[in-house]
Amino acid sequence: MFMHGGAFFSGGGSYAKVLGARDAAALSIRVVSVDYRLAPEHRFPAALEDCVAVYQALLKSTPPSRIVIGGSSAGGNLAAAATLVIRDRGLPAPAGVVLLSPELDLTESGDSFRTNIELDVTLKFGLPECNELYANGHDLLDPYVSPLFADFTKGIPPALIQAGTRDPFLPNAVRMHRMLRDAGLDGELHVWEAMPHGGFSLGHVPEHDEIAAEVGRFIRRVAR
Repeated sequence: MFMHGGAFFSGGGSYAKVLGARDAAALSIRVVSVDYRLAPEHRFPAALEDCVAVYQALLKSTPPSRIVIGGSSAGGNLAAAATLVIRDRGLPAPAGVVLLSPELDLTESGDSFRTNIELDVTLKFGLPECNELYANGHDLLDPYVSPLFADFTKGIPPALIQAGTRDPFLPNAVRMHRMLRDAGLDGELHVWEAMPHGGFSLGHVPEHDEIAAEVGRFIRRVAR
C-alpha cells in the first residue's frame, strides 16, 4: 500500500497510478496506490483518514501480515502517521512500513534543513508554507501531523527508512531510526551518497535498482 509524495498538494490521479504501476513492476508485487485527497481543498486529517480507510478495506481481503505500508516524501509522512492511527485505534498492524525520503517533521527542525539549503536539487528551501497550510491550524508537533514526535515505546511494525546525503529531510530519517532503536524496535536506515530528496530524477541510475533491491528484501523479510 503506497502513498505518493507531492507536499500534500500534488501527485494524485494518474500520477499516483503510474507510481503504483512502476513500483509493482520493480518489486514484482501487488501495489495499491492511494489517491488520497489533496490540500488546499482537503487539509489535515483528510489525506490521513483516506489512507486508513484504504488499509481497512484491504483487511477485508488480505491478512495484515501480508500488507506493507509505504510512502515517499509527504507520502512517507502519511505512511508513518497511518501506522500510528492503526496502532492507536487497535486495528491489526501491517507487516512493516517503508519510508522513502519521509517528511516526518513538519516543523523542519533538523540540521539538514539548514546545511543542505540550495544544495538539494529538488527542495532548496523546505516546505514551511505548505506544511502550515496542510496542518490546517493543528499543532505541528501532533504525532499524526509530524510522526517523528510519536511515542514509539507503544511500538510500531518493522520499518525501513531511506534518504540521501543531500536531502533536507535526511534528519527526519536519521532521527526516526534512532528513536525506533532506542525503543527497542526493528528499524533499518539506508542513506545514499549525494542523493537529493526523492532520489535521482534524471534518467535511470544504479541507485534506483539498489533502493528497489533493499525495499524488496525488506518486504520479503517482514511479510508472511
